[in-house]
Amino acid sequence: MDDAQLQTIWQQRQMPAPAVPLAHSMTRLVKHRLARHVRRIGQLADIWDAVIPDGLREHTALSSYARGVLRVAVDSAAHRYQLRMLLDGGLRREIQARFSGALNTIRLIPGQFDAVEMP
Repeated sequence: MDDAQLQTIWQQRQMPAPAVPLAHSMTRLVKHRLARHVRRIGQLADIWDAVIPDGLREHTALSSYARGVLRVAVDSAAHRYQLRMLLDGGLRREIQARFSGALNTIRLIPGQFDAVEMP
């Protein structure tokens, strides 16, 4: 027997590497992406709470953040108008300066939501 045949026989008798389920890789990927998304929306929520006036903040809820677009639900047209004026008056630049990610647009959308009472 030559070396090539011995090498082939030796490789065939080795234990195969254990298979890693696809779910394991997918879980790691989803957890990583989800964790990053949660950190970003959490950072935006902290900034939002710091810069929006109390009387107006209770009428808003951060709806989603994706691809540099923050969607904010506002419960009435009057509050949407008031918030739009604040954002256009420089508050948008303040939020963008404090946020470490990309924030290209803040979209105000109509929305009804129940205020969560904190004890």
